[in-house]
Parts: sequence; structure tokens; C-alpha cells
Amino acid sequence: MSDDDFDVIVIGGGPVGENAAARTAAGGLRTALVEAERVGGECSYWACMPSKALLRPGHALAAARRVPGVPVGDRLDPAAVLKRRDAFTSDWDDSGQVEWAEGAGLTVVRGRGRLAGERRVGVDGRVLTATRAVVVCTGSVPRVPELPGLADVPYWTSREATSAHEPPTSLVVLGGGVVGVEMAQAWARLGSSVTLVVSGERPLPKFEAFAGDLVAEGLREDGVRVVTGVKATGVSTSDGEVSLRLSDGTAVSGAHLLVATGRQPATADLGVEPYGFEPGKALEVDDTGRVSGVDWLYAAGDVTGRALLTHQGKYAARAVGTAIVTGARDPEPWTAAVATADHTAVPQVVFTDPEVASVGWTEAQAREAGLEIRVVDLDIAVAGSSLHADGYRGKARMVVDERRRTLVGVTFAGPDVAELVHAATIAIVGEVTVDRLWHAVPAYPTISEVWLRLLEAYGL
Repeated sequence: MSDDDFDVIVIGGGPVGENAAARTAAGGLRTALVEAERVGGECSYWACMPSKALLRPGHALAAARRVPGVPVGDRLDPAAVLKRRDAFTSDWDDSGQVEWAEGAGLTVVRGRGRLAGERRVGVDGRVLTATRAVVVCTGSVPRVPELPGLADVPYWTSREATSAHEPPTSLVVLGGGVVGVEMAQAWARLGSSVTLVVSGERPLPKFEAFAGDLVAEGLREDGVRVVTGVKATGVSTSDGEVSLRLSDGTAVSGAHLLVATGRQPATADLGVEPYGFEPGKALEVDDTGRVSGVDWLYAAGDVTGRALLTHQGKYAARAVGTAIVTGARDPEPWTAAVATADHTAVPQVVFTDPEVASVGWTEAQAREAGLEIRVVDLDIAVAGSSLHADGYRGKARMVVDERRRTLVGVTFAGPDVAELVHAATIAIVGEVTVDRLWHAVPAYPTISEVWLRLLEAYGL
């Protein structure tokens, strides 16, 4: 092989691409990892890690305030918070990630990868060739709405929101999804005056309604102005501030505008047109990650549109790597489990205070799927929660498929509920019946006792 010939070429060096490439390299295949920016991708430098680093100090302070007797200060130290955030991003230096990749047997190729024919990838004038497969792991990019005046106004996306070097004096956040609520709370707790604009009745519209209501309540307690039921109609600047016009005739203004209106697959300028795909749209894949209609082309992560979450993308990448190494069209154990893991048992955490942790279907989704269900709702009020915080407020919902007596959806909302979700994920993926789940005894006194209360409320 020449320096431009490989068994596998992976386009995109984020966590998803790293997992796919590491899997094929471990299987003995010569693998190239092509990355245009930083190895480690969006998650490491502009999303998961820096955003949670910004949120955690505020959560720790709030938790301390909920337990009498703990000496706490009045406010956070923004400079210290930002310094710790910078440490998690390695000051946006990817040399450590490159060292890991090379140590895993990968050849890192710097530049923007583009499909250039069958098993061929162009990288800034250089053409790489794969004997087995090309894997697209280019992730997603912010979806920017067509809003009058927006193109003429400087605005933040999630990248600027997570990498800013000082708290903005004031911030308007457009969009009530995960990025919107997390960044609204992070910067509010660091001293910014924040307004959150939500088009629906509440933030987090894809979750159970009670979750969005609790998060909105938490944001308001932190001083965030939450404006609901209005849409943005235009943007302008005046006296150094950005003004967002709303559908009710009012306007909100701030030093910065964060546009957090969703994400879309990063398939623009990727060369997907010859294979029947539209730039900016998802690549359709089967459960092995093979792109529809193309034997040698695979994809994993956000670019497939299946589940825009780092952990789900890494899972899909492992499946892709297994399929390529084995050469199997239906590699076990993936085909038996992927439909569950990718479609009906996707866990997600919103790292606000209160946290939201969910897996599987909401009540509405389960009913839309035609299931005969029973819904059990409870306040999280157990010995563990009362010890965890005075005045603990939280809710839990369990959605049960009555015909199979298995869980199809679970949602928790409350302080520090993120660690509860994996038990729910196991129950759904494993199709554990509620009768069997009753014998999984939660430790006392932990918040996990809510499982016992849910099953008791169900009638066991």
C-alpha cells in the first residue's frame, strides 16, 4: 500500500469517528482518520465537555445551599469556572487526542474530507483510497432559522456559548431545547442577565411536560426571564445590543444573542449527491450503519439523523466497526439489539438544575405507537431524596406496556437524577418485566428507592 491507500477511511475525528476507526484498527485494518478541525470533535471542545464544566460549579453551589450547616459563599468565581472549563478542553489543543489516535494505530490525516468516487476520499487535493469501506462521521452543525435581519447581526451558536472567555453582561437565548436551557442556566449562575425565548408552552418540548415545567421553574429561580408562547420575527442591533422581535409585538434585547434552534446533519460539501442524498440532510443507514444503496459506504452518529447524542453515536460507531471488520451484513449481536438501542431505548440527560433524565418513549410516543400502556407518576419523595436536599422537588414517570408488562419509557426530573437513568435503560433494553423488576431491591436510603415506589404505585 502507498501512503494514500488504506483499508478503511473514516471522515470525521470526533468521538464517533474515533470509535469507528479504533474498532477497525483493532481488527487489523489499516485505518485513516480524517479531521478538518480538532481530533476529539464537537463534544470535546464545544459541546458536551465544556458545557457541563460550565454547569457543574453552579450545581455544586446550589446543592450545598440545600443542606443546612454547609458553609457556602454568595456566588461563583467566574474566572475559576472558566479556567476549569478550559482545562477540560485542553485549551482547545488536540495534541493529546492525536497522540491517543496514533497510539491506537490510526493514521491521522488533517483536512476536509469529501467523497471523490467509489472508496475514494479527497482531502484538500490529496486523494485517499479504501479497499474496504469509507465511514462518514461528520456529526451535525447548528440549524440557523431564516429570520429577517439575522444574517446582518453577530450571534452566538453553541460553540460561542460554550467557549466564551467571560460572562456576557446580558444574553438572549432563542430556543428552549437542551442547548438553550443548559446555556441559559450556566451563564445566569455566572452572573449574566438571561432571557430565554421559547416558542411553545414550556422548554424541552420533546420530553414529558412535567420535566419542562420543573426546568422552567428552576431557571426562573436563577433569575432567568422565561418567555413562552412566542416566535421570533426579526433581529436588529441598536446601541451595541441585539434586539429580538417577537410575534406578540414585543422585543427582548441583550449584549449577545444565542441561537439554539436545533442541529442538522453535517453533509454539506461532502459529495453525497451522486449517491442520492441531499446536502444538509441525513444519510439513511441500516442497522449495521451501511448507507442505503452503497455497499462500501457507512455512517454513524448525528450524520444519520437517528439519535443526535454522543453516547448513541459511539454505540453506532462500534456497530459499524464490527460490521466492517467481520464483513458481515447482519453482524450479531447488533441486529437483534440495534432497533431497541437506536430507536426505543435512547437515554438522554439534560444537565440543568433540576436535571432531566429519560430513556425510551414518552407517554405520547407510546400511545402514538399503538401500545396499550399504563402510566405511573410519582413525586420523588423518599428517604434518599430528603437526605440529599431540604425541600427536594422531583417527579418520576414510568410507562408500562401492559401486554408484555415491560417498561417502554421512564423519565426523572429533579436534582441529581442523571445517575438513575442507566437502571431504566437496562430494564428497557433487557425487556425486564415489572414482576421481575420488583425483585431488584434498591439500596436504602438512596434516591433509587423511587423505583420501589413506582412499582408499588403500579400495584406490585
